[in-house]
Parts: sequence; structure tokens; C-alpha cells
Amino acid sequence: MAPVAERGLWLGTESTAAHRADLSAFAQRAARLDPAAVIRLRTRSPGLFTAWALTGFDVLASRAVAGSLRPDDLSVGADELAHGLAAVDSSGYVDPGFPMDSAWRGALPPDSGFTHLDDVPARLMLDLAQRGAQLAKQHSSAQGPPVSLLDQEVIRVSSGDVSVGIPMRCVFALTAMGFLPQSAEAVDADEIVRVRTLPAWLRIDARFGSVYRRRGDPALVLR
Repeated sequence: MAPVAERGLWLGTESTAAHRADLSAFAQRAARLDPAAVIRLRTRSPGLFTAWALTGFDVLASRAVAGSLRPDDLSVGADELAHGLAAVDSSGYVDPGFPMDSAWRGALPPDSGFTHLDDVPARLMLDLAQRGAQLAKQHSSAQGPPVSLLDQEVIRVSSGDVSVGIPMRCVFALTAMGFLPQSAEAVDADEIVRVRTLPAWLRIDARFGSVYRRRGDPALVLR
């Protein structure tokens, strides 16, 4: 019997190819935003883990994946993870590459406890992203889109006495990570994006993943 690896991830065996493709797309998009991107993998429940990445917009991105980890919390290079996913074996085992735990910066939001504020039409979010991309193309410098554009509040959602603005940086993160389809034709008229909050976090759930933004001081996202 082959020895069991002490470190790595094992994808769900019922549809390993689909899980591999989803996680590979997540890793590749994170690496596209930052060639030195680090992916944090963390067990969420038995048979399910969450992949996390910093997007470069001071926004966290996450996607749930069916599978298991050893250990329950590990950080890896996005490029190394993508390489390992391309070489997954019949058991579903993926070699995540060199440990990068010391390279991860920042706390993660909790898995639960968020309050649902409102739902926003996915087509509206995609339209906002396309308009923002046009403005970014006109006004960006070598450092990327101006901070004033990223921090611009593009929509506000409310529930009772709680009201939260969604900045353009969250919309950009959703589209850059591929969490929304890239064309309006691929979005049904009734598809929604769900907005939830905690006192310290804004969470936006789309079809293919979620993004999180610290509420309050933006610099805290890296603390």
C-alpha cells in the first residue's frame, strides 16, 4: 500500500474533473491578478474546504470545493497549486507544492453568522463592472485603476436600519475572479447576487464564488 501523504488535498471523487477545473480556474485567476499570489485552503466541514485569495483590490475572494485537506489549514502558491491540479492522480490527490503559510497576511472572515441584507440583479452588477472597466481604461496609470474609482460607491443596499454601500473594488473583484459570467447573454434575468454583512465584513455571493471586504478602515483587510 502506498504511503499516505502528510500534506496535500484530495478532491471529491464523484466528479473530480469538475472540482479540479473549478479550483484550477480560481488559482489561475488569482495568479493573473498577482503572479506571487498565495492561496489559503481551509477545511470548512467534512468533505468540504474553502479556497481563499487576496485579489489585489483589498478584497478577499473565496470558493467552496468538495474535498479534504491535510492539514486542515494550509497556504500555497497559486501557480504551484495550478501545476499540482494539472497532475492530479486517480485517487484525487493534489500535491500543493512548497508550503507558503508564512506568506499569508490577514485574518479570514467567519464561515457563518452573516445577515442577509438584499439581493442585486446579476445583470446590474455586470453592467456596473463593464462601465467601471471603461473608466479604468481611460484613467488608469501604471499602478492600475485610481483609488478614487475603486472606492466609488456604485450601489447601496438596505434592510431595516442597516445600509451598506458596495464599492467598485468589490465589483471588479467579482468579475476578475470569474464569479460572474463575462457577458450579459450568459446571465438570466432573474439571477441575483446576494449581499450579506457582519459588523466587520461585507460579503457578496455570486454564482461561482464570494468576495469579502472589511468594513471600516480598508487597511484592516491586511491585518
